Amino acid sequence: MDVDVHKTTGTHQNSGTLSGGRKHASGAGGSNGGTGGYASGGSIAARPRFDVNVPQNGYRWWYIDATSDDGKHGLTIIGFVGSVFSPYYLRARKQGDVNPENHCAMNVALYGTPRRWAMTERGNTHVRRTAHMFTVGPSSMEWVDDELVININERCVPFPFPLRGTLKLKLSDVYNMPVMLDEAGKHFWHAVAPQAHVTVAFEKPEITWTGQAYHDMNWGNEPLARGFRQWSWQRAFMAQSTDVIYSGERRDGSQFSFGRVFGKGEVKERDVPRFYDLPKGKWGMAHSVASEATPKLITKLEDTPFYTRNHVEVVLDGKPQAAFHESLSLDRFTHPLTQLMLPFRMPRRG
Repeated sequence: MDVDVHKTTGTHQNSGTLSGGRKHASGAGGSNGGTGGYASGGSIAARPRFDVNVPQNGYRWWYIDATSDDGKHGLTIIGFVGSVFSPYYLRARKQGDVNPENHCAMNVALYGTPRRWAMTERGNTHVRRTAHMFTVGPSSMEWVDDELVININERCVPFPFPLRGTLKLKLSDVYNMPVMLDEAGKHFWHAVAPQAHVTVAFEKPEITWTGQAYHDMNWGNEPLARGFRQWSWQRAFMAQSTDVIYSGERRDGSQFSFGRVFGKGEVKERDVPRFYDLPKGKWGMAHSVASEATPKLITKLEDTPFYTRNHVEVVLDGKPQAAFHESLSLDRFTHPLTQLMLPFRMPRRG
């Protein structure tokens, strides 16, 4: 397996090309996630497999966000095996080791007009995984040649609107450089396709658009809250690249931060600018964003007791740039009050 795995031990200072640059691979990955697992075939030489083993109490997710060409619409879709935000998974682990495949979900959020949100957890009798397809209940992710095709058939909360549609993510450059987020090698992040084109066609609600998209994935062989206290992540579509900045605090108190620039099949490290605090939301969640000058909060997309997602304007390389930004507090997630509220936001079927 031809894969480079890079540790994150602090802020990176040099901006040279990373050794390995763009990599391709084929074959199955191991259970601990260093290789991630890649499927061969079709016109993409390295694309993540959906059937890689997820160890007991572990997790794996596939993340996509996209913005329409006219800037009026956005979305995120996350497919979870061992849902890290599941109150049911957390509760089950208190009784002993748990099969993560019994706690799967397809999270869908549509932004703009209208807004929709759905995340129904399903047990392993409603889950099927092959190298090329991941099915959770009536929804699925599937590799079809050089496209990731996502079929959504969910029901929203808190109002039970139907949510049905298809997203086609057309990949160009596919990167195979997982980043190890902890010293023990239990948690990984991997930007698969930081620059992609998306076609969105929903029946319910009736929305069609095209735009830019980003695809990455995370995985670990222990609960996320066991490895981290909090983290933040942001990505910006630049003129010729996609810039990603990741930072956080591990459970042992150590800090990490790093930046990556993806463009034209190459990956470069970038300096991480200073962090600015954003205004707290209604739940008092503290969150900060990396920028070379004071950032602007454009739209608050998600505001929860333990998680925020925002559309912000930051300054990178001396220029204002629109960016997606997320903050996560695992201490807040595991708080008993949060766990009491979550089932109303994340129902379970089966």
